[in-house]
Amino acid sequence: MKWTDIQQIAEALHRKYPDVDPARINFVDLHNKVVDLEEFDDDHRRGGERILEAIQQAWLDEAS
Repeated sequence: MKWTDIQQIAEALHRKYPDVDPARINFVDLHNKVVDLEEFDDDHRRGGERILEAIQQAWLDEAS
């Protein structure tokens, strides 16, 4: 899974962290949760603010 796999990342986060409110997570914690996903295989430094915002929004959509 790469940073550009926004929907897949959001689905994996929703499965792994069902009790986390994606609206309340800060970008540092979100970044750490993404790179800790077993399926994630991309450069950890490439997860910038724009990508994290998209992941957070997709996770919010997944959680609702």
